[in-house]
Amino acid sequence: MTLMALSNDYSPKLMELLQVLYGEKSRRLYKSFDAFINIWKNKAKNYSSKGWVTENDVMLITYADSIRDEEEKPLVTLNKFLSTYADDVITAVHILPMFPYTSDDGFSVVDYYKVDDKLGSWDDVRELSKKFDLMLDAVINHVSKSSKWFQSFLKCKGKYKNYFIVADPNEDYSTVIRPRALPLLTPFETAEGVKYLWTTFSDDQIDLNFSNPNVLLEVLNVILTYAYNGVRFIRLDAVGFVWKKLGTTCMHLKETHAVVKLIRLVLDEVFPGTMIITETNVPHKDNISYFGNGYDEAHLVYQFPLPPLVLFSFITGNAEKLSKWAKSLESTPLSEYTTYFNFLASHDGIGLRPVEGILSDDEVQMMVNTVINHGGKISYRFNSDGSQSPYELNITYMDALTDPKSKNMQERVNKFIAAHAILLSLRGVPGIYIHSLLGSQNWYDGVIESGINRRINREKLNYKLVCREIEQSNTLRNLVFNELSKLVKIRRRHPTFSPNASQEVIFLDGRIFSFVRYNNRSNEKILVLVNVSSERVSIPNDFRGIDIISDEKIYNETIEMLPYQARWIVIE
Repeated sequence: MTLMALSNDYSPKLMELLQVLYGEKSRRLYKSFDAFINIWKNKAKNYSSKGWVTENDVMLITYADSIRDEEEKPLVTLNKFLSTYADDVITAVHILPMFPYTSDDGFSVVDYYKVDDKLGSWDDVRELSKKFDLMLDAVINHVSKSSKWFQSFLKCKGKYKNYFIVADPNEDYSTVIRPRALPLLTPFETAEGVKYLWTTFSDDQIDLNFSNPNVLLEVLNVILTYAYNGVRFIRLDAVGFVWKKLGTTCMHLKETHAVVKLIRLVLDEVFPGTMIITETNVPHKDNISYFGNGYDEAHLVYQFPLPPLVLFSFITGNAEKLSKWAKSLESTPLSEYTTYFNFLASHDGIGLRPVEGILSDDEVQMMVNTVINHGGKISYRFNSDGSQSPYELNITYMDALTDPKSKNMQERVNKFIAAHAILLSLRGVPGIYIHSLLGSQNWYDGVIESGINRRINREKLNYKLVCREIEQSNTLRNLVFNELSKLVKIRRRHPTFSPNASQEVIFLDGRIFSFVRYNNRSNEKILVLVNVSSERVSIPNDFRGIDIISDEKIYNETIEMLPYQARWIVIE
């Protein structure tokens, strides 16, 4: 399926979006935006578009230096590792922020245009893009206070004087949604005296002022630069926060959606086939709003309820909440150019906001207690009434799912692989975090050294040691890597797992997460069964087929499911 600009009404769409954002200024601004886009179109005239995602697409999520070899730059090491061990497993790589930064493990960017010298160069990025599709972060809500942009703002000189949001600390900000338990405004000494700046995430992450059209043009230039350097997926980090308006939640405003639509419009015009993925760790209804009409906003949205719901299912040994949620997705219309980005673990923790209204407070607290018992950490956020709520579970997914104190390593592996069978089966594009692919456990030194809870899941690994552990039989890394790789390879051979193939959840047993995938083009139908419990379960059966995971023929009156077993049954 070839991707291209889906309409010829670029000019009226551009004018319409500028009108939403800038009102009466839009007619004047149209000329500068159009000229900017045409300059880029001329620069990109030899660009070759890629098609839509398929069952073949599986993305690795990693920092550029998650695996290190002292003899070379980390981007070179990453390429070497993937080429040696995973070139038939992974098709795409999400490289987490690789730019110079000052905090938040890369998400406080100093220079959007420069690859951090410690990690490598744009040449290394382009080399990696020859073998793997790439996703990069556009961290566009905020920038580091050490950036040239902000330092120029402090001097009150040049165009950067209006790049940031100066706020009155005496105003009422009680309706603003807060993602972290930190102050919303931060005072800074400028050449014109003390000014209070909007800092949604920290005092080192200064929010950009998108009400200034020059900021939007600058951000567009950053994003187009990434696409020009071979990046297929653009991840819009924390995009739900980009537009501020007092008296509102400052989340998911119509202007925010207009910004995303304008980015999509420009990418379709200049680099068609480049895909937008929005990172909005919020309840499902708000999350899928970024699909727009199916053709004008994000191509992919993160499936944020999936990590906590899968974890909850395995902790309780019951898949009913997961099944009910997955069933509700069937009523969400997806166009042929929209789908979900499914994941269980990432560089961040396991978010809890997406299960609001799905899990009760007691059920969430049960997960919190389990994570603490498994050695994890909990991050909290402020509510509008001043109270705090658990916001995120900070723990590796291996240690969240399984007790690190358990001596039954095979059971831990079985449980972990069963969870990932769910990830790889669901409609959408699967993303596997590097520390899940390698079966990593909690990294306590990182938390102790930094005081940052999220570091528990961001260990920097030694290349030679990781290779040795992968190749050594019966180590945790060896078992997880090989079993997970096997599942991915099976998935990639079956068009029934295409993001465009249908999905229907069926209810067979509370302990079994079960659904059917069907591809109209290949006429192949696969029944997915995953036992989330420690019990053996028998399911009535009235068809014939073959389990493509175990190669077992299915023809008896019952299907036997071992504890934490996954089956992908191709129905004859």
